[in-house]
Amino acid sequence: MSNIVVVGAQWGDEGKGKVVDLLAEQSKWVVRYQGGNNAGHTLVVDGRKVVLHLVPSGILQPACTCVIGNGVVVNPAVLLEELDELAALGHSVTPDRLVLSSEAHLILPWHLALDRARESALGDKRIGTTGKGIGPAYEDKVGRRGLRVADLFDRDALASRIREVLPENNRRLTEWYGEPPIVLEDVVDSLGPVADRLRPYARPATRLLYEACKRGEPVLFEGAQGTFLDVDHGTYPFVTSSNTVAGSACAGAGVGPTAITDVIGIAKAYCTRVGSGPFPTELDNELGEKIRTIGQEFGATTGRPRRCGWFDVPLLRHAVMVNGMTELALTKLDILSGLGPIQVGMAYRLGGRVIEDVPAGAAALERVEIDYEVFPGWDADLSRVRAWGELPAACRNYVAALEHHVGVPIRLLGVGPGRESVIRREPGST
Repeated sequence: MSNIVVVGAQWGDEGKGKVVDLLAEQSKWVVRYQGGNNAGHTLVVDGRKVVLHLVPSGILQPACTCVIGNGVVVNPAVLLEELDELAALGHSVTPDRLVLSSEAHLILPWHLALDRARESALGDKRIGTTGKGIGPAYEDKVGRRGLRVADLFDRDALASRIREVLPENNRRLTEWYGEPPIVLEDVVDSLGPVADRLRPYARPATRLLYEACKRGEPVLFEGAQGTFLDVDHGTYPFVTSSNTVAGSACAGAGVGPTAITDVIGIAKAYCTRVGSGPFPTELDNELGEKIRTIGQEFGATTGRPRRCGWFDVPLLRHAVMVNGMTELALTKLDILSGLGPIQVGMAYRLGGRVIEDVPAGAAALERVEIDYEVFPGWDADLSRVRAWGELPAACRNYVAALEHHVGVPIRLLGVGPGRESVIRREPGST
């Protein structure tokens, strides 16, 4: 097995966790390389649902060591809650199974307070953040005001560092947003027990991964969110606060680009988006609501309803380009059963002419018109299908058409929520 990056090809929620869990069976390491607990990766194993937010999706494969990389922003209390929830489900996560990079930045109480206060103040112009403190934590990271996991383990130095950065954050909270200030002593006291529990997990992740790659052990790199929530390449400003694309795996895990051999993009057989921002193929009608209901399209982290729409070929071609994808996994193919004719967005028009690229500006993307192609639908229940040849002809034609227009092979097909509900499509399948 190669060293593979698994990346979302749309706006997140594509089913990356399920694919990572599947591929992790053949891997030795699974590394989460960006984002925070604003992500939610849902796994269904033996009929039981497990929702992960910070712990990598390979944790249910007993032979895997999971790593929370330096590119992740970590709310330490949330991480401990997640570990406790896993233990309650019978999945005790010991330090030999989970590595927390000592260089990962922390989400602290002022990040949460600022995130929520800002979003509330924006009113109708809000971005649609989860309010988990992700953006302010990344701001402090690049502003050299952040605290990292390693800082937790020296109480005096921790208190001194918080004393340096807290006054500026409190001024923002109190003077700009009318919120109560954060009390230094409360923060330091609350982090003491957290540090004691996390200390065994904190290790030099970069060194461990370097040595693993030298030994030839396969590594799986797991992204959060999706390509079009990338802070540089997404539908800015309606994006997350980190680089979600495959190239970010190197910086966020501490490995060189020569370590990466393959990039698998994950896309739904249709499109969804949570929160605000342009969505060219959105179905803001009864059909969109039907897809949402059948597909259970509600955020794993916030429970917010996802906006639903048709598959968008220009969007996917752009995702292939910026990620260097070598293949695709297409999830939730079963949700399209029984919908009747299926439309696919084939091209964008702006100002009456076809454009090749996804426009950089959100305002321009809002104005694009879509050229659609209609494909025959199918009525068969796909949930028990396990072989390509058993799919209805109309379904196979749909997948083949998407593959042709997007330009990379579609090798995995998801036809249900469970680990077993995956069809492997061999090269040359028609």
